Amino acid sequence: MLSDFDIIVLMILLDRVTKTYKGSQGVALERINLHIEPKEFVIVIGQSGAGKTTLLRLLTREERQTSGKIIVGGIDYDKLKDRDIPMLRRKIGVVFQDFKLLPNRTVYENVAFALEIVGMGKKEIQRTVPRVLDIVNLSGREKSMPQELSGGERQRVAIARAIARQPKILIADEPTGNLDPKHAWDVIKVLEKINRYGTTVLLTTHNQDIVNRLKRRVVTIKNGKIVSDRANAEYKS
Repeated sequence: MLSDFDIIVLMILLDRVTKTYKGSQGVALERINLHIEPKEFVIVIGQSGAGKTTLLRLLTREERQTSGKIIVGGIDYDKLKDRDIPMLRRKIGVVFQDFKLLPNRTVYENVAFALEIVGMGKKEIQRTVPRVLDIVNLSGREKSMPQELSGGERQRVAIARAIARQPKILIADEPTGNLDPKHAWDVIKVLEKINRYGTTVLLTTHNQDIVNRLKRRVVTIKNGKIVSDRANAEYKS
């Protein structure tokens, strides 16, 4: 049993979380227990359909758990009102496999847009965008269009956009899935840098080489259950 102090200091807490869907899909997650501390870098692995995507959708409150307790960044999801979900999502940056960049906007404009929609002023945007582009090693590419970039560069723009609001947590959902090994490692190195700055990183991947070389904490999900949770782990298929 976790004490109140344990709950306060954890960045992510899932306590006996179950998610079921109506119909043939059935149980997606079953009595999941997962505790992640601030500044951790955790890799989640599992075959397609294991429950990884459902887990991430619960964390971003795109889905509601059927039962169990979820607390993220001190926010108890049972008490979270719909009007407060945007505030929650400002604590969580999300990066996807397919970039989701705006094709008709420059690198600078793609990152700035994420700040404009939360009401950040122009001067603050002008200070923030160059800083986050420097973090992802894209200084000098501000005026480039997405189609002028490599896949790895586009993913790093997506990461810059995700961290521009300084989230406490960064969820990277298969961020290297469409990339060749070199560009994949460029992205992973950026995620490690962001983690060193103090952001909690949750990475899902099918890439065995990445898991084995990173030697981080690895959580394995199979058939909706956590079957392994080990530090400095390797991917054993």
